[in-house]
Amino acid sequence: MPTLLVWHGYKFRFYALDRDEPAHVHVVKDGKSLKVWLQAVAVARNVGYNDREIERLLAVIAEHRNEWIEAWNDFFGV
Repeated sequence: MPTLLVWHGYKFRFYALDRDEPAHVHVVKDGKSLKVWLQAVAVARNVGYNDREIERLLAVIAEHRNEWIEAWNDFFGV
C-alpha cells in the first residue's frame, strides 16, 4: 500500500488490491476515508469527511494528479 503523501495528518495512498479499478487515491485520517478517482478528480466514496475537508483534499489531489497517475501506472505496470 504505497503512501503518496502525508499532509496535515491525512494519508494519501492506494492499495495493491485495487489493480482492476481506474486510477484513484484513498485519503485516510482519524477513521475517516475518502476515495477519489484521479482522472476526473471526483469523489467515488466518502466516509466521515465534511464538505470543507473534501474541498481541501480535492485541491491537494488536483495538484498532484498527474504525478499520482504516473505512480499508479508504475506500481500496477499499466
